[in-house]
Formats: sequence, C-alpha cells, structure tokens
Amino acid sequence: MLDRRHFLTVCSSLGLSGTLFPGAMLALAEDKPAITANEIDAAARIADVTIADEYKQAMLDSLNRGVQNYELIYKLDMPNSVAPALVFDPLPAGWKLSTAKQPMRISAAPAVAISAPKNIEDVAFWSVRQLAELVRARKVSSAALTEMYLERLKLYDPTLHFVITLTEDRATAQAREADRAIAAGSYKGPLHGIPWGAKDLLAVKGYPTTWGAGGFEHQVIDEDATVVKRLDAAGAVLIAKLTLGALAMGDHWYGGITRNPWNPKQGSSGSSAGPASATAAGCVAFGIGSETLGSISSPSTRCGATGLRPTFGFVPRTGAMALSWSMDKLGPICRTVEDCAIVMSAICGPDGRDRSVKPAAFNWDAQRNWRDLRIGYLKKDFDLQPLPELKPPKPGSEMNEDEKKRWEEQKDRRAAAVLSREYDHKYDAAALEKLHSMGAKMTPVELPDLPYGAMTAMLQAEGAAAFDELTRTGRDKLLTEQGAGDWPNTFRIARFIPAVEYIQASRARMMAIEAMGKVFENLDVIVTPSNGQQLSVTNLTGHPAVIVPNGFRGDDAPKPAHEDSPGGPGTPLSLTFLGSLYGDATVLTLARAYQEATGFHLHHPKL
Repeated sequence: MLDRRHFLTVCSSLGLSGTLFPGAMLALAEDKPAITANEIDAAARIADVTIADEYKQAMLDSLNRGVQNYELIYKLDMPNSVAPALVFDPLPAGWKLSTAKQPMRISAAPAVAISAPKNIEDVAFWSVRQLAELVRARKVSSAALTEMYLERLKLYDPTLHFVITLTEDRATAQAREADRAIAAGSYKGPLHGIPWGAKDLLAVKGYPTTWGAGGFEHQVIDEDATVVKRLDAAGAVLIAKLTLGALAMGDHWYGGITRNPWNPKQGSSGSSAGPASATAAGCVAFGIGSETLGSISSPSTRCGATGLRPTFGFVPRTGAMALSWSMDKLGPICRTVEDCAIVMSAICGPDGRDRSVKPAAFNWDAQRNWRDLRIGYLKKDFDLQPLPELKPPKPGSEMNEDEKKRWEEQKDRRAAAVLSREYDHKYDAAALEKLHSMGAKMTPVELPDLPYGAMTAMLQAEGAAAFDELTRTGRDKLLTEQGAGDWPNTFRIARFIPAVEYIQASRARMMAIEAMGKVFENLDVIVTPSNGQQLSVTNLTGHPAVIVPNGFRGDDAPKPAHEDSPGGPGTPLSLTFLGSLYGDATVLTLARAYQEATGFHLHHPKL
C-alpha cells in the first residue's frame, strides 16, 4: 500500500506542499482522478456557497487528501451496529428526570371462563391482560396458545404477507418451559407464556435477520437483541420474525407487500408493517415495532392497532438495525393501551450498551386518575385545512400525451384526497366531542413554528452513513423499491449534504427541543390527529406518542383514488396522544381512558 505520509513529506521537502501537485499525484498513484477547480464550482453550488477563483488552488490539495482519507475509514469495515461517538439527548436544559421506580400496577384480573374455551381460536383477539389471566390460572397452556397463533400465522400469511421467518422450534421450547414453570408455582408476570412477534430488524440468535431487504435475506446476527432478551426473561414466547419495508421504509419488502387485514387490497403501511398487521389480525398477542419517522404510528393507524412510540432513549436498541442513531425508537404494537404498558414495563431501561438510554422510571398504574392530567389539543390540526392548489401548466405551454395523462392523474388524486379529508375530519371532531363528554378540560395549543422538514436532513445523512457500503458498492440495486423517494436514491442524495449543514440542522433541532419543552411545561398530554406535522416534530424532539383506533369508515366513505391508497369503506382511523419526555406512563393513562370509553379496539377484521 502506498505510504501516504511519506509521499506528502517528500513533496513538502521539495517545496511542493502548497500546490495541486501532491494531491493530484497521490490521486493518480492510487488510481483515482484528481479533483479539479470546475468540480469545486459544482460542489459549491450544491452546498449553497460561493467560492472565488483565488481560493480554489489552496483548497485542491486538501480536498484530494480528503478523498483519500475517506478510503481509510472505509477500510475499517464498520458494521451497522457501530454507533457514532455523538449521543443524542432529547432533554431540554434544566429538565428533571424522574428515576424513582414503583412496582407495576395493572388492572384487576378480568373475568374469564371457568374452563378453557371450547375453540381456542375464540381467544385469538383477546388482550395480553386477558390472555395472561388464562395462562396464570392454567385454563389455557402457553403451548396451546403458541400452537394456535402459529397456525393462524401460517393460515393468513398467504393473504397478508406478514411473516419473514417462523421461530417455531424456539417458540415450542419456550412455551413448554413456561408451562412447566407456571405449574411449579414460578409465575413471572403478565407476559409469561404469551406469544409475540418481532419486527425483523431485531437480531435473534440462530435465525436470519433480514431487515426486509434484498441482499440481506440470509444475514444472521449471532446475538439476541436486548428487547428479545428482556421479553425472554419475562417469559414471553417469540413465534415469528415479522415483515418490515426494506431497511425500514414502507410496507414493500423483498418478498412482497404486507397487507392491511381490514382491506387486503391495501398495504399495511410501514415500516412496522408485519407487527401491526399480525397483531390486528389476531395472529400474535403483540408485536415489537420501531419508529424513526412514523413507522409505529402509520401501520397502527392503517391496521387499527394500538401503538406506543416511547420517548427516545427509553428502550435500548442494542441488536436492532440502525437507521438513524438520533431518531430510532423501539416500541410495542398491541390490541389495547394497557397491553402497551405491560410490554413497555418489560423492555425499558438501560442495558449498558445503548448509551442513549436513560435510567428513567416507567411506572404504570392502572388505577391512576386521568382527570388530574393537564390536557391540551392541537386546535389547528383538528380544524379542516385546505390542501395546496395544484400548479397548472405554464400559460401557452403545450403538453404531450404523457404529460396530459399525468396532469389528469394529479387532478384526480387531489380531488379524491379532498373528499377523503372532508370525510375523515368528522372522526377527529367526534374525538374532541367524546373527550369533552368524558369531562376532559382541554387547552388549545400550537406547535412551535420551525422548519422541521429541513431538520430531517439528519435522518437522511445518518441513514446514508448506516448503509454507506450499500451505496458505494452498488448493492443498493438489490433493494426492491428504486423510486425517487426510496432509500437507494435518498442515500445517494445524502452524500451531498455538507457536514456544516448537518450540524446546522442539529442546532435547529436543539431549538425545537427547547421550544417543545416550553409547550409541555404546563401540559401532561396533547391530543392530536395522527397525521400532520406533529409526527415530524415529535420524532425529532423525542416525545412519546400513543396511537389508538378512532372509529371505522362507513359504507359511504369515498373510495381511494387507487386500490392501494389508504381509506375506503370499513377501514380504521386513529387518534394520537402525545406526552412529555419520559412521561410515557402518563400519556398511556389518558389514552386508555379514551380507548375504554369508545371501545373501537374491540372490533376486529373479518378475515
């Protein structure tokens, strides 16, 4: 290998260190063309700066050395699991973190049948809390539950496409051990013997961890993710690794499209596509998903599930695929709010490896009085906002046939979107009315006015770094989706985000954190529609969210513009409850009260 330091030292001794010569010669010696002054102009335009000609010569040698330095980093061959030296902290200055932990207080034991159900599939849609009582009382064995859910996964996967790998041998052994322990009087708690499914970005020893992506179908990571270990310790039974959109985007994975159990013509949304679909379809008792920018919220909404996106830094991500080290979060997707609380109690807290996780207390108390909470709502988001007008073609310009077709499609899509928004808006309005009728006193609030979309450059850059080798080697062509908004193109574009602008986005993000901290100074929970800007805001600031079903569209609902578009008769809607940082148990309290007052979670798809 060429000795770079010796080469540059020799150039310096010859008086050549201030010229283009050393960098250019080094580039040629390593079979790389030297960067030129014209390329500086092109790069400067992308970076939104102007560089005068007299400065370019001084830049060229350093730029050429910089390209060579990149190669030294590449040769380190860093796996996806290596995090940056910078650790994101969502806490505003002066924020006090509660670390006093209390025993979990779940709801009273539900009334269950005196004997086992005649048909075990009758309990397929029961909540974790209900199933736990069946298993604890030994009216149904973990082995029987596990077999039932495995058979349902096999039965409905050809339609819904939510399974990547069944962990049948592991599950059978776990279920038998759970039954043995419970019979011996060693009951671990409400997750003991309960079957669940993992989004296939969680490593499980002895099984593939595919990340849903072409080119990774046979990847095996020889460890169990921390969340998997903790659920093992709680006695839960892992029965399947479930689908995610390729590298955690959407519902398209290398094996197809995961479907919505309420309307299998639609995708289940993403990227926690499999956990949401399988949970809603009664094929697992609960799932573990992840969210970076909507990946628990969106599929929970589409599939009518209940999701908890925890505060950033509450659940360790060790053993999970990294997309954005400063935004990724793991959380449960369940059938009820209390199920989310039960699972959260088992998986939160530091593990000594994920340095972002804080020793915050998660204290679930099912008897807590929600009426003591200070509640706000995003009034602007509950008001029906008009969609932006389509820009017509320039006057005097003529469109060819393809352009005319695209223009007509855009108009049709917008018209359908307007009808859908107007129809869905009544469900948001009904939610506010219901909360008022429950006795909730709500204060209208607004989100801080900041350029949140510009801050997501951090996600793009971190994702590109996490999958750097995929882009540089050209293996990104193996990914299923290759559109302008898909990861391969996003990762390529991200390589042109200047380091300075990444830092500037981070500074703007700190302003958002401080501003949101002020919003929550006088509030415990904020109620909001599940779509809209809040999704970007709270993912950037790290605040928790609980997503609950909020009704079902009637037969009079407008049909989607396209078969795979969201909406349409019989499909669910959702409502979101936002909480203060590490106030996850508090926001779950209000969400549970609303869920039990409405009962939408008790409806199930007819498969």
